[in-house]
Amino acid sequence: MKLNRLLGAVVTLGAAIAATSSMAWDNPANRYENAYKQYTGATCPLAADKIEHFVYFSRDRDAIRDHAFLTSGRFVGAQIMYSWRQLEPTEGHYDFSLIQSDVDYLAKHGKRLFIQLQEASFSPEYKPVPDYLLKGDYDGGVTAQHTDDGAVEGWVAKRWNAKVQLRFAALLAALGKEFDGVIEGINLQETAIGVSPETDSSFTPDKYVVALKTNMQAMKAAFPTSTTMLYANFMPGEWLPWEDKGYLRGIYEFGDKIGVGMGAPDLMYMKKGQLNHALAMMHEGKFSVPLGIAVQDGNYIGETGSTNVVAKRANLVPSLHAFAQDFLKVRYMFWVNQEPYFEEDVLPCFSAKKG
Repeated sequence: MKLNRLLGAVVTLGAAIAATSSMAWDNPANRYENAYKQYTGATCPLAADKIEHFVYFSRDRDAIRDHAFLTSGRFVGAQIMYSWRQLEPTEGHYDFSLIQSDVDYLAKHGKRLFIQLQEASFSPEYKPVPDYLLKGDYDGGVTAQHTDDGAVEGWVAKRWNAKVQLRFAALLAALGKEFDGVIEGINLQETAIGVSPETDSSFTPDKYVVALKTNMQAMKAAFPTSTTMLYANFMPGEWLPWEDKGYLRGIYEFGDKIGVGMGAPDLMYMKKGQLNHALAMMHEGKFSVPLGIAVQDGNYIGETGSTNVVAKRANLVPSLHAFAQDFLKVRYMFWVNQEPYFEEDVLPCFSAKKG
């Protein structure tokens, strides 16, 4: 009797498995894969909106001079990257003359500055931190970022090192003393880094989460008036939706709690990686802080980091804008000054007046 019951249970289980396997699996990683399609019908010129639009110049700050965006009423200002190395030539001695020059120039044209503070690079040749951090009692100050193949692709400050954090907080405090309320905002670079416990024994994903929150608090304390923002896109040790350790979600929740806005680089609305991380966080969350999204190199042709020039192409600017406005509900957009796309695709779309 027991054997018959056992055989019956096996048959029933087999039938259930067969029935399940014949059904289409609702893959949670695909939940937003078609979201962009409702925005592909968007056209230029873009309707007036309430988004604060900035042009992103990376470290090419000289390019703002006599740039076409200066005469466009739709662009609030320029987002420029300044490295920690530039701003603190020697320990405790700061040089903000580049920032002041850019603030003054933009102000003459009725525009504002949004600072992107750089302490990570994607160049093996460039360490974006002061020399004093590379020696002394800072555990090397930086660590190498590696590609999936193990090659060095850049450097990042040891954000999880307590002494490095203190020096970074001091920089933020000095910047805030000079520019809080003067600039539109300041953002820290992306959370995604090519570092693991295997490449740096001082690093752990849990330490990294704590370190990011520490830096966020220091930034908010230094800039109580200007907008503060962290680009939170991916977190080491986690890959959503499969490996959800609460790292990225916790960063977004913490930002909302302390008043630090959340943003991300690369508006890639057809890529699962972006869709399941930063874009999902923005879409699903209810935030009291401003959200921002950056359209960066390659995004105008649906790629990441591309320098390719595609002569015959669809203009993605209307759908990028519509997706950011409706699906993400951002307050800020940062449009990279990548040619020929900015002149040929972006500017013609921004002919309507700001709402």
